[in-house]
Amino acid sequence: MGKEKYKIGVLPGDGVGPEIIQEGLKVLRVAGEKFNLKYDFIDYDFGGERYLKTGEILPDSALEEFKRLDAIYLGAVGHPDVKTGILEGGLLLKIRFALDQYINLRPVKLYPGIDTPLANKGPEDIDYSVVRENTEGAYCGVGGFFKKGTPDEIAIQEGINTRKGAERCIRYAYQLTKKRNKKNELTLCDKANVLVYEGDLWRRTFVEVGKEYPDIKQGLAFVDATCMWMVKNPEWFDVIVTPNLFGDIITDLAAVTQGGLGIAAGGNINPQGVSMFEPIHGSAPKYTGKNVICPLATIAAGGMMLETLGEEEAAKAIEKAIMKSTGEGHIKSLQAGRMGLSTKEVGDLIAKFVGGK
Repeated sequence: MGKEKYKIGVLPGDGVGPEIIQEGLKVLRVAGEKFNLKYDFIDYDFGGERYLKTGEILPDSALEEFKRLDAIYLGAVGHPDVKTGILEGGLLLKIRFALDQYINLRPVKLYPGIDTPLANKGPEDIDYSVVRENTEGAYCGVGGFFKKGTPDEIAIQEGINTRKGAERCIRYAYQLTKKRNKKNELTLCDKANVLVYEGDLWRRTFVEVGKEYPDIKQGLAFVDATCMWMVKNPEWFDVIVTPNLFGDIITDLAAVTQGGLGIAAGGNINPQGVSMFEPIHGSAPKYTGKNVICPLATIAAGGMMLETLGEEEAAKAIEKAIMKSTGEGHIKSLQAGRMGLSTKEVGDLIAKFVGGK
């Protein structure tokens, strides 16, 4: 048992966000009852609607409040009437950077009963994690234009990589590999044959930190080869660690191999601070209010949140409930409108299984 009461910030966000968060909270409350966990859920309305009404995305005062939370539970961000990038940068990235959530953790696991587009692959083949550096690289916003709007226009976008940033991400990945205790193999995904300076920093750090973990086997893979092997031989992987941009790309490919965005959850983690958990899919505005969207990714993100808070027994109960729902055929598909159940019914089902009924 961790804290007496967990203070959780809830950001439902846009589109289907409020619907899926509602089901996630439903499951968390049942897990709380079963495992004697208490929560203080604090709602925040940051997102597209608030921005359109007030012009405000995320005030600094809210960030100060976030720093006093135990975790943040996020629905989805993205509004059809707001230009792409405004909410993503002003809300998601701002939270990640301000709270120094330097790890993006993406479990890639094919649950029983879920279809994968990979031929002859099953749950025993697709079970690994991607550790993505989350606060450096090409996402720092360093760069600019010269002679913008002219035929001689130049656009510069710089990727920033620090020894500190690479080392703490790589060390987290080694620790995760040790904790998983499966293949005990950590693979560094990079493009060191072209991005030689970034690659050299990451590879040297990878080897040096690895000396502290002699039982962990080290692997190296260029990002293009990683993409091929994720499709051809996903069973080769245990944990992958990678710089920010590559991690952003390969985790979407990974999500498709585990059945799609409807099941894929992620964590933006500061191991010493406040972490944020979310489904990795978007706000799906065309499904808003129709009670047809799959909430499993959001429910799984809630389980990740509990695991990160140290409540591993409750987290495992949530994952087992999801696996029971898919493995026994209760949920026919992860696609919106084809689940055989409504969004609320899926939440009820998982909550029932978590409660042991």
